[in-house]
Amino acid sequence: MQINDKLLSKLEKLSALKIDENRRAEAVDELNKIVGFVEILNELNLSDEKATFTTLEGGTPFREDKANSNQEIIDTILENAPKSENDYFIVPKIL
Repeated sequence: MQINDKLLSKLEKLSALKIDENRRAEAVDELNKIVGFVEILNELNLSDEKATFTTLEGGTPFREDKANSNQEIIDTILENAPKSENDYFIVPKIL
């Protein structure tokens, strides 16, 4: 695939971007380098590779879902709150 001025204009319209006239040639050159790199990747033989969706073997490890509260930290934070009650912030009703 070769990027030219016509395709660049179409990409500008699709992306809602405007490339300055004096940067168009540079943008076309940069996009051609990117496309060239991707085409090199297409030459790789991946037929023997298994598709993966995660980098972790065996999936995502789960952690125990437990509250970890330090009353000292809670008290320090709530000291700066305008209103608080039972370790919670009190905020104005908005509905």
